[in-house]
Amino acid sequence: MGKVMSVMMRKANRFNVENRAHRLLDKEKRDIAPKFESNLRDMERVLKEEPDYIEKQSRKDTGLDNRLKQVYVTSKDTFIDLEKRQAENPNRPLPLDRAVVQDFEYGFMEPSRVTPGRCTLRQAMQFITDHNSDPEKWTRQKIAEEYKLKEENVGKILDYFRSFQIYIPDKHKRENILRVQPRSNKSLPLSDSSDSDKKQ
Repeated sequence: MGKVMSVMMRKANRFNVENRAHRLLDKEKRDIAPKFESNLRDMERVLKEEPDYIEKQSRKDTGLDNRLKQVYVTSKDTFIDLEKRQAENPNRPLPLDRAVVQDFEYGFMEPSRVTPGRCTLRQAMQFITDHNSDPEKWTRQKIAEEYKLKEENVGKILDYFRSFQIYIPDKHKRENILRVQPRSNKSLPLSDSSDSDKKQ
């Protein structure tokens, strides 16, 4: 029932709405919105303090008008010269290339100077692969002297870290293993039912 009533009320409200709107707009003196009691009290208080307040509001203030005429707003566009700014501070030039920055090889920027007793990831990978390929030539002592590291730390690195190795299995060997199937000489065991038939 509620839905039917809402549909009927909506149709009644929208009936002849254009004519009603034009009739309301054609009125010379429109209805003023009602004022709250607090607004009316404020108006009465203002009129008691300043009886000529309404006249002041309707009269043009020449002094204020003259002051407004003296106010001017001017704007100037300043264009930034990038080359000039770079010439001013050559130590910190602005980036002009907006291309996508490529990632570093190991995921972070490598330092240009390495302090003694430390090594970069590239150096560690290098001496690990050297040791794995030729352990007699690249011993712990030689690596420690070459990269200025402690021999104990080099030993731990070589013991616990390995470089990746690619293992590619031989396809022909695998196919041969799959083709050759071992033959079993064992026969299938007889079922229980056959054993019981023989006994009977």
